[in-house]
Amino acid sequence: MAQEEQVLVIKREVFEQVGLFNGLMFDTERYLDKIFARGAALFMNRSEAEKNPSFKQLIPYVIMSHNGKYLNYVRGKRAGETRLVSKRSIGIGGHINPVDWTLFSVDVKKTYLEAVQREIAEEISVNTSYTDKIVALINDDSNEVGSVHLGIVHYWLLDAPKVEKREQMITQMDFMSAAELQDVKAEMETWSQLCLSGLDKMAEKMARTN
Repeated sequence: MAQEEQVLVIKREVFEQVGLFNGLMFDTERYLDKIFARGAALFMNRSEAEKNPSFKQLIPYVIMSHNGKYLNYVRGKRAGETRLVSKRSIGIGGHINPVDWTLFSVDVKKTYLEAVQREIAEEISVNTSYTDKIVALINDDSNEVGSVHLGIVHYWLLDAPKVEKREQMITQMDFMSAAELQDVKAEMETWSQLCLSGLDKMAEKMARTN
């Protein structure tokens, strides 16, 4: 019998102690300090985590940009989260599993960042150099999916638009301007709709670090 998938979570109370919000939060450091504190994150069975809003699954959500355009795609039928099938997305990412956590007890943030690299590499191939920064957190308790997830929004500024898909669930992948994305906003999953409204602020936050 196959072992059930385990995913990285924090207790909702850890998140709420810093300050409950819905939508995007750009004041990230005070949340990240708590999320990546020793002992705050733990693993639990995904089947339980998906139904228990007392926990938040930590999901890296990587937005990739080059020359004012953003990578986007449509989630195909093989998408792991069936509730998001056929939705357009500007975020690449997924659950963090125990296999990623070889240094869990040493440096939680470092291990998380390494896990993000592995997660992205499973879905797409990025054949260029880039700058990576966590620019926002995303929370949406208004729906079934969002109530049990907390997004950590990364902004990858690519030196070239050289990205190829690896996962079959990624379809119609392309780079589009913010204006073009606004035209297809109705097709997007909720997190991408929220991120779309904050792209300018994310780019500004990224620019301040370069």
